[in-house]
Amino acid sequence: MEELTLPKVIFGTSGLGNLYVALPDEVKRSIVNESIKYSPRPAVFDSAGKYGAGLALESLGRSLKELNINPKDVLISNKLGWLRTELKTAEPTFEPGIWKNLEYDAVQKISYDGILECYEQGNKLLGNYHAQLVSVHDPDEYLAASDDEEDKKRRYQDILDAYRALNELKQAGKVKAIGVGAKDWRIIRKITEDVKLDWVMIANSMTIHSHPTPLVNFMQQLSHQGVAVINSSVFNGGFLTGSAYYNYQLTDPEKDKNLYHWRQQFYQLCEDYKIRPVEACVIFGLNAPGVTSIALNTTQVERVVQNVALPNSIIPEGFWKKMKERGLIDQFYASSYL
Repeated sequence: MEELTLPKVIFGTSGLGNLYVALPDEVKRSIVNESIKYSPRPAVFDSAGKYGAGLALESLGRSLKELNINPKDVLISNKLGWLRTELKTAEPTFEPGIWKNLEYDAVQKISYDGILECYEQGNKLLGNYHAQLVSVHDPDEYLAASDDEEDKKRRYQDILDAYRALNELKQAGKVKAIGVGAKDWRIIRKITEDVKLDWVMIANSMTIHSHPTPLVNFMQQLSHQGVAVINSSVFNGGFLTGSAYYNYQLTDPEKDKNLYHWRQQFYQLCEDYKIRPVEACVIFGLNAPGVTSIALNTTQVERVVQNVALPNSIIPEGFWKKMKERGLIDQFYASSYL
């Protein structure tokens, strides 16, 4: 297998799909332009049919075309499993309240035929560009929707069938590498026991706030197997950098006192060592075992160059020591990763 080489920063595209805010096309184009400008070639974009019911893929493809970007200078990841459909309700049914000004809905289609349909639709939306990194998106959510154990077994077989289709695409030379994108890392581990993957994207799981030992051990195994690990959502859905949402769930300062207390202590240490919380989060997430890249998303043009520079942040050794002393980082987390 050809080794998969990825840059330290991969550009997430959920913002191009109008996540939380509907961006004008010119802003989306500028974000793509800055991403190309400040990334080593090829620049890697991570997208999905779920992002804005295909709008992110559409916006990415259109922006690249308008910027006259050579297809060889970009590598596009399309996480497959959600298919654009007609919008028949006031707002999309798949994640109501999150996506703004959408003209389409999306349905989950994970199966042999379903994943191929998503792949073909994704490339059509991308226009002159094609996804070279493909994966099954949200297999954890697909399994969690099971009615009973029998249904769960059937759904897991659907996932395996989807990977059979992706492997055929790879064998035919249509894609370069196969992976998985999920929030529940335990489902990723289950899939790796049955499917040979080139890369995994772990979301919300390996962060400076949350880094369970079983996950650390699993990531070490992936590293030994030569499987690239992309760390996504290293800010726990924005909470670690000031949002009220933890892993996309609204928090309550009274009910979630431990979370807020942890963040207060974390912020104070960052201030003491004159570093920004975003820098500590990125360096921790990037240096976790087996991690080759982090996925960062922005809806602000000026943040692109800042995001690309984050992996070069210098964090004093004393900061990590204090984090452990105060119980803000697990005592069992190996110092060699910090």
